[in-house]
Amino acid sequence: MRGDFRTWIASLEQAGQLLHIHKPVDPKTQMGALLYQSRDKALFFHQLTGSPNWRAVGNAPANLDHVGLAFGRPKQEVVPYFAAKMQERIPWRAVASGPVKEVVLPPEAIDLTTWPVHRAGIRDGGPVIGSGLVFVKDPDTGRQNVAFHRLQIQGPRQTGILMVPRHTRTIYSKYEARNQAMPVSIMIGHHPFYYMAAATTGPFGMDEMEIAGALFGEPVEMVKSETNDIYVPADAEIILEGYIPPHERYPEGPFSEFQDYYISGTGHNPRVVVERVTMRGDAIFKNLQNGSEMEGCLFHKVPLGAVIYNHIRNVGGLVDLRNVLVLPGIFGVVIQMEPRFAGEAKAVGLAALTTPVLHPKVVIVVDPDVNIFDYWEILWAINTRTNPAKDFSIVDGVRIHPMDPTGTELAPPGSERWQRIGSKVVIDATKPASSFPEARADFERIIPVGHDTVRLEDFI
Repeated sequence: MRGDFRTWIASLEQAGQLLHIHKPVDPKTQMGALLYQSRDKALFFHQLTGSPNWRAVGNAPANLDHVGLAFGRPKQEVVPYFAAKMQERIPWRAVASGPVKEVVLPPEAIDLTTWPVHRAGIRDGGPVIGSGLVFVKDPDTGRQNVAFHRLQIQGPRQTGILMVPRHTRTIYSKYEARNQAMPVSIMIGHHPFYYMAAATTGPFGMDEMEIAGALFGEPVEMVKSETNDIYVPADAEIILEGYIPPHERYPEGPFSEFQDYYISGTGHNPRVVVERVTMRGDAIFKNLQNGSEMEGCLFHKVPLGAVIYNHIRNVGGLVDLRNVLVLPGIFGVVIQMEPRFAGEAKAVGLAALTTPVLHPKVVIVVDPDVNIFDYWEILWAINTRTNPAKDFSIVDGVRIHPMDPTGTELAPPGSERWQRIGSKVVIDATKPASSFPEARADFERIIPVGHDTVRLEDFI
């Protein structure tokens, strides 16, 4: 069954995971700190200084347990479930209208500087819309693409935009080659499934809304934008319509990014000119605070993990794969598997470094007896099950994510050649393979006497 931003907020409320903030909050000076501190609960802001007619919600989800709530299953099951749903794909359905068309603002009525867009970090170049999903259409195929892109407010109807050289940037290059502006429609505020679908990396030409449909189990409903031919979710909160001019670049950044740093992407980047806004009559703004393990990371952890899961599951014909977890900062991945053959864990780890996802730089492979959702257990496995001389495999001189500040930048942001080069590592923290049971038995974990019958609560 389809859901929207309001049903998601209601789910958080029912689960006791939503805090209502009724005191006035200034998005420019206070909201970032409140969101950054609230790692356990989503926040609903009812009084916003400078934006008196708005309400806003942030940190929804605030943690992986919230992600599990959205899926209706434990967090440990979400990545394998998402990986299976990626194979289904349900095409979206066009409808005549929807709640997002209740209000239509012409250019003269639009002033983004009065909206409750918050300033996330002390070095940020200004307030940034972090929750905007940018819809574009390939001029050659007519296929739509949607992705996360930060949007720095630069005027009443103008934002900057950062584009990593992937699908959106490839499509923009086609418009630039024609010396044409690229139409865009930007969605703000919806159910987490839309955001996770947008964060999914697949083949060029994949329509992410088909992934959203698979997650809901039915087609999502889409309406045509007012000023272009792009279709957007009919029950979203807000849609910004506009265009990105060709060959124009403006200073953009810094911004509090997902790695917990400011540096990545700062430079001369394109801009978005907003021509129209459609929204619900009582639209709720979605604020998204970035930083390690904040909401922006959470929307990426599941789809990135699912893409890696599907990519590595057949290495060597078959992998006894149990789970995948994307670590804080997004550049690290833990693979939980039972190695059957010597060297299999290392081979699977190397495969995880070269998936459709650009992010993985550090891959750690562990056995099923390691709870990958407790980080101390991952560190324990590294400390007690590795011989660094043979179990750490470093690969140098490879392409890494262009927003990874540890690499060498060979071309700057704003260009389709933006890139960094660096190194990657696989850490094989598994026990000896199951085909060597005697050696594997040496690494059996301690089990206390009485573990299956004695409970501490019975003695308190």
